[in-house]
Amino acid sequence: MSEQFLVGTYTKKDSKGAYMVTLDNGKLTDVKLAIPSQKPAYLQVGSDQRVYAVKQDGDQAGVATYDLDGDQADTLSTFMEKGPAPAYVGLDEQRHLLYSANYHTANVEVFKVAADGSLTRTDVVTHQGETGPEPEQEAPHVHYADLTPDQRLIVCDLGMDLIVVYDVSAGGKLTAVSRFKFEPGFGTRHLIFHPNGKYVYVLGELSSKLAVLKYNAADASFEHLQTIKTIPADWTAHNGAAAIRMSKDGKFIYTSNRGENTIAVFAVQPDFTVKHIQSISTEGDFPRDFNLSGDESYLLASNQNTDNLTLYRRDAATGKLALLQKDVACPEPVCVQRFN
Repeated sequence: MSEQFLVGTYTKKDSKGAYMVTLDNGKLTDVKLAIPSQKPAYLQVGSDQRVYAVKQDGDQAGVATYDLDGDQADTLSTFMEKGPAPAYVGLDEQRHLLYSANYHTANVEVFKVAADGSLTRTDVVTHQGETGPEPEQEAPHVHYADLTPDQRLIVCDLGMDLIVVYDVSAGGKLTAVSRFKFEPGFGTRHLIFHPNGKYVYVLGELSSKLAVLKYNAADASFEHLQTIKTIPADWTAHNGAAAIRMSKDGKFIYTSNRGENTIAVFAVQPDFTVKHIQSISTEGDFPRDFNLSGDESYLLASNQNTDNLTLYRRDAATGKLALLQKDVACPEPVCVQRFN
């Protein structure tokens, strides 16, 4: 069975945009340019296979929508302003909204997506307040904005060691309803909810830690259950935790480590805390993102600094990974999303 992944990239060196790669019978093949664009560093694929991506054009930056049919990418709409590009885009197909998280400006932005793909901004919220002790926390840094299982917006702020939950109106307006502060220097980056909607697993970039929280949908509050390292206790070199994914059965969590250059695997325990069960090399440098195949038999990792993709077979029973393929050339890979 064949499927495709769309790989977002930086375009500082040789990359020309977002690339498509095919996974066929346990092998990655046919890496090719799919969306010519500057700095499509993060993207989402809609159920209609429209693509929503970060975009930069000179000193202008923002978000864009594309119709990707075969080898032809048609730009449907862009929303660009002078300034730095967002770090993340989140898609809300039920309300036809797109969210962006801008690390540099600390802005959470909301866009209405029309039927033709055109974008209209409906709200902007700027994070302000006390920040953490690490050098990277000199200001608020919004790094993630996506949906909770009950259709609220949850935002990670790396600079403030914070997650904030917002109610979202049908018209795309945000109202803050709760916040949870982590230990100083945690560096809140990305998160994922358990399929049951009651637990959330939050990745701290600066601390290289994974936190487990219980989520109360009644008031969007959180209860802290556990914090665990994603790297060995004796690791002293630099490391930044980056991406987090979870198996659809809710039994295993995967995180990437930029520095140790590994995928760390955690087994979810009966009380929904986690146990570290494996760390496996990404066979490259700076694995910013990765993703599971549709049937979760494979995991595809991207190494930004060494311009390569790595493929693993995944054991559904144990959750563990086994290396299948490395050194698959792809320039400056950053984001990995399934396309079909």
